[in-house]
Amino acid sequence: MSSARGEYEARTQQYRHELEALDRRGARLANLRTVTFLAFLGFGFWGGWTARPLLFLPAVASLAAYVILAIVHAGVIRREDFARVKLTLNERGLKRLDGKWRDFPSTGTGRVPEGHLYGGDLDLTGTGSLFQRLDETGTAAGEARLLEWLLAPAPDADAIRHRQEAVKELGPIIDFRQDLVAEARIAGKKDKADPTRFLAWAEAPSTLTAIRWAYPLAHVLPVLTIGAAFLASNDVISALPAWIGLILQIGIVFITRKPIARMWEALSMGERGFVRFEETFRAIDAQKFTAPRLAKLQRGLQDGPPVSARLKKFARLMGFAELKHAGQMHPIINALTLWDLLVLFRIDGWRAEHGKGVRGWFEALAELEALSSFATWHFERPEDVFPEIDDGPVHVHAHALGHPLLDAPVRNDVTLEGPGHAWIITGSNMSGKTTLMRATGLNTVMALAGLPVCAKSLKVSRVQVLTSMRVKDSLEQGVSYFYAEVKRIKTVLDTAKAHRDRCLFFLDELFMGTNAKERLMASRQLMLMLLDLGAAGAVTTHDLSLTELAAERPTKIVNVHFRDEVKNGDMTFDYTLREGVVTTTNALEVLRRAGVDV
Repeated sequence: MSSARGEYEARTQQYRHELEALDRRGARLANLRTVTFLAFLGFGFWGGWTARPLLFLPAVASLAAYVILAIVHAGVIRREDFARVKLTLNERGLKRLDGKWRDFPSTGTGRVPEGHLYGGDLDLTGTGSLFQRLDETGTAAGEARLLEWLLAPAPDADAIRHRQEAVKELGPIIDFRQDLVAEARIAGKKDKADPTRFLAWAEAPSTLTAIRWAYPLAHVLPVLTIGAAFLASNDVISALPAWIGLILQIGIVFITRKPIARMWEALSMGERGFVRFEETFRAIDAQKFTAPRLAKLQRGLQDGPPVSARLKKFARLMGFAELKHAGQMHPIINALTLWDLLVLFRIDGWRAEHGKGVRGWFEALAELEALSSFATWHFERPEDVFPEIDDGPVHVHAHALGHPLLDAPVRNDVTLEGPGHAWIITGSNMSGKTTLMRATGLNTVMALAGLPVCAKSLKVSRVQVLTSMRVKDSLEQGVSYFYAEVKRIKTVLDTAKAHRDRCLFFLDELFMGTNAKERLMASRQLMLMLLDLGAAGAVTTHDLSLTELAAERPTKIVNVHFRDEVKNGDMTFDYTLREGVVTTTNALEVLRRAGVDV
């Protein structure tokens, strides 16, 4: 049993038992709340009915017990939510290990920019994609950062090494990784928590400037009014000052109602449960990181008061603001104390002091989430290796490289010595030609993002990956298959010109939309142009005439192939790469097996 499987199974059992216990405790607390509330009503009614004031004491005690039980029950519900998310995270881990991750929601779909240099060809997003297998982020910002890293290589080899070090450190600390996303999953409910609106609120200017005159009055006037009412009730002064104070307060509530309402609306739309992130940032504070990138992110969140302390203050203020939802009691208390003014000006002060830093907090969290998703891959696939990356000219040296998304990939060695080197891959249908290119391309993308790769070893330079594999025509735009491929090839060439000696290309069955003679001429010329630009890569073809290029550049171009065998009437593939040009074909056999009698 793998250590990851054992860990996930133990945690799944732990959180199932914890949820069962919390469910039972929650049910008991709910019953006790009902009893104490009924006791409050009973003693209160009995005392009023019989005119026995002493009965109000147990009524007050019952009400106090009800409030305490409500607070305890809220804590149990919170723990239930947390345990439920942790259970889900560990169940997802087991599903990944069992190869059932393709049933997960297909996140990232449609978010690869049209015309991206490789994103549409290497199964980065959508069902059965790398992103679907990787994504364990809790916020929309974390998800976006994860996809961003897959769509563009890190800026240099040092940045990749720093990510690798962070992933190695995060891999074993499963509690931290799961805590990092748990609160976000709870805050986001069905969707991932999206900080966009919270950021918009935090960075917006104050909406209370026009009524700032009311803030000092809110501190003084209620004290004077309540004091006057107390003195009047003891016949020390007349009731007139208390009435005047109350009328003034009601007037202030009326005059400030529109700015206050706008502030409430913006706050309620922007906050969206982000008070819960106090726990997330506290978990970050509690770690002692040694990886340079992790330590730097942590220091940024602890510059001055820690972010967790700042969010704790915000959470406390938002707790005071909950009086807004107290129904008919709210307008009475607000008129007596100017509560809304006091609380909202304090929240506005928090925004003025900390609002400009909020974006940086969630950018750091997004990076930690992306690194945590990488670390989950590392934890679950300890056999994968961290590649060696350099900033030199294009080269690939892979030993026992396999496709990272296949449950049992066949592994092959891949070597492209440097600029101008290429493989021409031939083979029968379904023999593994395109899969090898996708495996090499996808592992390269993973390497340049900072992930471990599906290989025994991989040395690769920081290249620009270029692909042309899944060319699509467009009826809406009136673009034929051939012209769509031409446009794609133009993009590949332009990029190779802009990044000499840096491009790694993978081209599948070039120019299928035209006749054999022109296809061969165009394919030959394209390959030579790319190699002359210092690019390296691989091309698949069924046109064996293209393999003659290897004789023209014997030190740079290598022919390799896959083949099939028919044994006892069964067609078999071993998906093993061999040198030379393929000598077998299977198109007619495939047609016959599909019921097409040719």
